[in-house]
Amino acid sequence: MNRKLIIAVDGYSSCGKSTFAKAIAKELNYFFIDSGAMYRAVTLFCIRKGYIDKSMVKEKEITESMADIYIRFRYNPDIGQYETYLNGENVEAEIRQVEVSSMVSIISKIRAVRERLVEMQREIGIMKGIVMDGRDIGTVVFPDADIKIFMTAFEEIRAERRYKELQEKGIKVEFKDVLNNISERDTIDAGREISPLKKAEDAYVLDNSDMTVSQQMDWFRDILNNKIRK
Repeated sequence: MNRKLIIAVDGYSSCGKSTFAKAIAKELNYFFIDSGAMYRAVTLFCIRKGYIDKSMVKEKEITESMADIYIRFRYNPDIGQYETYLNGENVEAEIRQVEVSSMVSIISKIRAVRERLVEMQREIGIMKGIVMDGRDIGTVVFPDADIKIFMTAFEEIRAERRYKELQEKGIKVEFKDVLNNISERDTIDAGREISPLKKAEDAYVLDNSDMTVSQQMDWFRDILNNKIRK
């Protein structure tokens, strides 16, 4: 297919959206955008500024600071992946910390944050040829995306995947805390007033609870081939 596509991958926390989206982008030689990393970067910014902690959220200050936030992705050939840059600083490692994970859903509920990041995401996607994953890509950011995928998996399986990922990065955390965090994020993401997590009406649903990445890619190729034939 010569025409460049926009492919939206939405779904629940820790169900492998980024891994799957990266695999698609690599196969098609497309640009991968991790929208969740953008919300994590804003969360990190707010933590550093003292705008949020376990007991409070300074929404007014956060709203006023959004014009000062610029997020982009740069490819690192040494690791073969895109990394997240916040105002020119590589924050890829910091945004994956548990402290950020525990507050990102709170930041994501703020209207000014979502509006600013949707604006940035659309700027990135204007040339097409992208795979973007997140919570509202197929419903809000790119409602006219060429292919929309909604991913899900059992909660315990998602928690186990996230726990192993953190362990491999040397981050010490209890499994029960990871499971609780995922459960809380699901509730917040699906229940928020602004851009809640939900399946687009024309999205393909992928439950990858018992699937390898290779099996998921076989599933995607069937979807892509059907798109090409049409």
